[in-house]
Parts: sequence; C-alpha cells; structure tokens
Amino acid sequence: MSKPTVGPGRARQTGIYVRGLGGEKPKVPVSPAALQRAAKAHLNAEAFAYVAGGAGAERTMRANLAAFEARRLVPRRLVGSSARDLSVQLFGHTYPAPVLLAPIGVLELAHPGADLAAGRAAASLGVPFVFSSQASVPMERVARAMGEAPRWFQLYWGTDDAVTRSFVQRAEAAGAQAIVLTLDTTLLGWRCRDLDLGHLPFLRGQGIAQYLSDPVFRSRLGTPLPAPGVSPPRSPALLALAAQLLAKGREYGLSVGELRAACARFVATYTNPDLSWDDLSRLREWTRLPILLKGVLHPDDAREAARRGVDSLIVSNHGGRQIDGEVAALDALPGVVAAAGDLPVLFDSGVRTGSDVAKALCLGARAVLLGRPYVYGLALAGEAGVREVTSNVIAEFDLTLGLLGARRTADLGPGFLASP
Repeated sequence: MSKPTVGPGRARQTGIYVRGLGGEKPKVPVSPAALQRAAKAHLNAEAFAYVAGGAGAERTMRANLAAFEARRLVPRRLVGSSARDLSVQLFGHTYPAPVLLAPIGVLELAHPGADLAAGRAAASLGVPFVFSSQASVPMERVARAMGEAPRWFQLYWGTDDAVTRSFVQRAEAAGAQAIVLTLDTTLLGWRCRDLDLGHLPFLRGQGIAQYLSDPVFRSRLGTPLPAPGVSPPRSPALLALAAQLLAKGREYGLSVGELRAACARFVATYTNPDLSWDDLSRLREWTRLPILLKGVLHPDDAREAARRGVDSLIVSNHGGRQIDGEVAALDALPGVVAAAGDLPVLFDSGVRTGSDVAKALCLGARAVLLGRPYVYGLALAGEAGVREVTSNVIAEFDLTLGLLGARRTADLGPGFLASP
C-alpha cells in the first residue's frame, strides 16, 4: 500500500492545529466573513470603502456571491485521490495551483508595503502576481523584489497611446509573462461608498506609481490640460493633502505643483471610452507576450476575441465595481467558455474560498484570480497576511479536490456539479 501524500491542504491544516497547541493562532482570520470584518475594523473608512465597495446599490457584488452559493458540488467516492496534482499550465508555463493574485489598484490604502508585500507573498508561493496599472509601487521595483517568480501585467489603455505602449514595453522588460488588457473600466463606475466620502485616491497621488515612474507620462507634465471647471474649497484638509503630495513628490523627484499636474493628467487620460476591437491589432504589434482580455461576459465578445487572435479571456465583472445589476460573472462563465473555442478562459469576481475555485474550474475556467481577500490579508498583516490568505485558499482547494475524488485540477468539470 502506497504512503498517502501530504498535500498543501493537509500540511496547512495540520500546521495551524499544531501551532495552536502552543497558543498560536493564524495571523489573519481563516473565515472569509471574519477576514472582511477584521479588515473593516483595521482600515480607515476611505480605505475600506475603496477596497470593499461596489457600483451603485452593490447588487452585482451580491450576485457574484449568490452565484457561488447556488452551485452545489457532488463528490465521487472510493476513487483513490490521496495524491493530487494542483498544477496548471498556461502559455507554456506551469504554475503550482490554479490561483493568481488579481491586479488591485491603490494597495497603499491597505498597507504601506502595498504591491511589494503582495509580490513577495506571491513569489514565496510560486503563484503569479498580476501587476496593476494603478499600482502604488512601480512595476520594476516589485519585479526586483520577486526575483524570478512569475508576474503578469494588467493594462488600462488610456487616451495617450504613447504612455500605453511605454507601459507594455516596461512590463516586458520587467519579466511579465502576459499582458492583461482590462476592458470594463473605460469609464469609472458609480461607486456610492467613495462618492459619499468624496474620496478618489488618484487625486491624492495614490495608485499612480506606474505613471509617476514612466518617462513618457512624465514628459507630458508641462503640457496644459483643459481646466476641470471645479476647484476644491479651501480647508484644513487641503493643507494635509499638500503635505501628502510633498512626500509623494519627493519620492519621484517632483514638486508639489508637478505632482498636482500629474494627478490631473492621470484623471484626464487614464481611460479611453472609444477603445475598439481594431485597437487590439496595435497591441499585438507592440508585444509578443500573450494577450488576455479581462472583463468578457458575453459569448459574442468571446467569439470576436477568438477571431481577433487574442490568447485568452478572463470572465470578470470587476468584482461588481463597474455596473450595478450586471450579470454575475460565474453565471456568464459557461457561455463564454463554450464560445471561446480553444482559448483558455480564466475567471475572477466573487472568489472567496477554495471550494469557489473548484466550482469555477468545474464550469470551465482554467484558473482563477483572487482579489479582495488577499487585500484584507495585506491590511491586517502585510506580506504575511497575503501569504496566509492565499495559502488558505489553495489549501482548501486541495482538500476540496481530494474530497471530490479528483486527482488533478484538470479532472474538474461539470460532472462534479449538481444539475441546476
């Protein structure tokens, strides 16, 4: 009889229990609900609103979670699944589990370690970290901190093509293995929590590190922009903001005036509502890396993407942050998978647990992107918190795989789901 293999699920589980004998508890709560509550208690109101909030009445966020609740897993028995292979292959690379850290902007709101902490945590686990265009730390610094660990780059295509192209070139130089073009943020969604607080971090110089470190963007700072037509009222808050901008400007060798100009230019140019399918051909000319389209929900868009020669799709509704009342991403997944043909399809929006990962894979996703949970871990314990949250999701996925009677990630499919 072969000796049972101790996978990451049992190893993680046993380690927590054994350390508990000595009175040590996990650095961050294991329960998703408790994790969010702890992060809310730890963060200030503006930071938590930005991370946790969604569009409008947040019906899309609730729909994402409800879609996972509605799916039921059906295990198979006596099939021998003690040895499990969690790995997944994407674009010629093998990753240890079908989990990536999603691109999340303005991580400095959660923790001063920001993208550096998240990148180091991902590197320690071997899972890809998707650098955000709205990062708090330039991609080159994070890449150096990650060593040879896998990283992708998420691209927002603004109105200045030269800046967009510069981002792509920098991502390639920083060792990115793929470019993730986000399609669902050509306009900023109506986010009530942020609006109620009058808080947009980019106006405060936060979350624009990729731009402040970009030579093309910086070369534009002397070019005037149309006046916004609205001036903030004089208040003590503006004095505090000036001090904040001064510190941020010193980091990038900019005066307060230059940083204010950078914030204004970013807000005026970072989205492009006129982006079209024909623009993809230009992106292909700019890079040899695999191109993924993030935000695809309609089967017709999946078919058009395949026709245009992109490499992969990510089914996502931006975690419910863009359109109130939008289709739940998990509900859209099967239709996109069917329409995508041979294109690998990834998934994000609403993933909270390892069993969620299994459900998404049963519906055809090749891998998932984890978002808010790792940010909550970052808020509570920095790099260690990101590592613990990600490890917990992978551990639960491993145990779920074994309990379902599956030996490999690739074995998951509709047969493990109850009929609707």
